[in-house]
Amino acid sequence: MRESELYAPVKAHLEAQGYEVKAEIGDCDMLARRGQEPPVVVELKLTFSLALVMQGVARQTLFEHVYLAVPVSGAKGWKLRYRDIIRLCRRLGLGLLAVRTGAGERVEAHLDPAPYAPRRNIRKAGRLIREFDRREGDPNIGGTTGVKRVTAYRQDAVRIAACLADGPCKVSRIAGQTGIARTGTILRADHYGWFERVERGIYALTPRGRRELKAPRAGGESAGAAPALPGRRSSASP
Repeated sequence: MRESELYAPVKAHLEAQGYEVKAEIGDCDMLARRGQEPPVVVELKLTFSLALVMQGVARQTLFEHVYLAVPVSGAKGWKLRYRDIIRLCRRLGLGLLAVRTGAGERVEAHLDPAPYAPRRNIRKAGRLIREFDRREGDPNIGGTTGVKRVTAYRQDAVRIAACLADGPCKVSRIAGQTGIARTGTILRADHYGWFERVERGIYALTPRGRRELKAPRAGGESAGAAPALPGRRSSASP
């Protein structure tokens, strides 16, 4: 398939909406006009690519309404990338036309050009800020995959486990020593399988929890040797 084969169906799509369409006007693959309305630019490519996006962004320096047009089939790649493609085009204020060729040839407008006004996910942003503030140091390496992430929750769980290293202890005493307000919640949830309740309000380490305390961390320390956060007393013993 050639890019030129996209021209006829896209032109017919625009003409059906009352546009006059002409090809190769300057650097624009297609330029369309309808009365006194702002011009519409369409850039054609056989695949959705960075080159196409850059072309579209370049045309935005000339005209406000710019569409990217690509052929679409039942290919798995398009379906997998569709949401990301739409998100990117919306973020850049670009429109997107999907050209379906062959039997039942048609053009579908999946997105119209419009200024982008992102809706902030305040709740999620708040969770990220809280995680940043609670996490001690910078224990992870950016860009890594397939490795355990050290979260503030895990750091708190390690501190609680360190308090239980010498034996069972009351929840209130652990909370007082570590300064971790969610001590009871972490113990009850037992997300990592480290804790067990031996009596009401009293918890102990499981064998798995003891192994975790002995596991080396970056720098050769054991997990139980975690330094205290500012404003907290050491949690090495109950």
